[in-house]
Amino acid sequence: MTRSAEQLPTVPENYEQVQPAAKPNLGLLYATAGASAAGGFASDAAARALPALRKSPLGKVLPASLLNRGGDRLRAALEVPKIAHVVEGLTVDAEWHEKFCRVVHATPRPLVPGSSETAVFSGALHSLAFPVAMSVLTRQDFPLPVMGMVHLTNSVQHVMNVAVGEELTATAWTENLRTHRAGTVVDAVVTLTRNDGTVVWAGRSGYLAKGQTAAIAGEGARTSEEEWTDSSLTVPFNAPQQTAQWSLKADTGREYAGVSGDYNPIHLSGPSAKALGMKGAIAHGMYTASRALAATGVPSEVPFSWSVEFAAPVLLPATVAVSVHDDGRREHWNGSRVIAWNPKRNKPHLELVVKPL
Repeated sequence: MTRSAEQLPTVPENYEQVQPAAKPNLGLLYATAGASAAGGFASDAAARALPALRKSPLGKVLPASLLNRGGDRLRAALEVPKIAHVVEGLTVDAEWHEKFCRVVHATPRPLVPGSSETAVFSGALHSLAFPVAMSVLTRQDFPLPVMGMVHLTNSVQHVMNVAVGEELTATAWTENLRTHRAGTVVDAVVTLTRNDGTVVWAGRSGYLAKGQTAAIAGEGARTSEEEWTDSSLTVPFNAPQQTAQWSLKADTGREYAGVSGDYNPIHLSGPSAKALGMKGAIAHGMYTASRALAATGVPSEVPFSWSVEFAAPVLLPATVAVSVHDDGRREHWNGSRVIAWNPKRNKPHLELVVKPL
């Protein structure tokens, strides 16, 4: 079973809250990440991805520093910056929201039953908040390379419905740096609040920097696996009864990047993904999570939490077997569970658990 946070996250007291000079732009942020890779902050694999990145939609904004790769930089014990970025005036555009829902197969729902206003899909709120989280992950004092990071886990508290066009403030920070058998994991945390300070949505994403190992300041030998000992995705995997199937095309990553703005090279093409150590382009974790969430029977007016654990990545193109189980419907809904897996290799891709708050 995946972990579901019980309390809303808050910015640690010893963190400074700052407002970036401009609203974060994912294209420029990935360019910044690429510049760090070129400067020796990332792995050799990340540097090899730069030619493919130049040919992506980010090519027009990549800085000249990508043309030359600097030397390696010695790092002391890893520590995340004690900074939270605060960005005001964020809104979800109606046309963009319709396109996002279409890509992840979500059905737009009314803000409340009978309302003419549309509630923002929870996966779309993640995309709204993601650039603010990325602005923290790409800070010069952030200790891990963003290029090629793998999304391992996500937990969200959808406290209140948000109307399309409603103005929100995003606050993002990183914490919980920890070791992993394949590298180092960090949590990126984001809250979305209304103008009166009411938290309407909060998300925590766990990201793995593969191959990045070093001592962690103030931490023992705790590993991220300790947090997921009760997962149904452990080996051996026993596939549940299949209720649906996804047929994902080779351009699924590029299609989702077009609506989410997440142009991480591991999702765009075979060459750019292989340059970062992948076997080929893989689907975005938040694409599969959003699509899984869209398949559940969560009533539109009910506050809920959802948590997802990612296992084997979805190598594109792909046929994905899916099992959706809703515990009750409408006013009798008590939760949902979605498991997606590779039917040929019997390997799990993800497990998503949704519960009422």
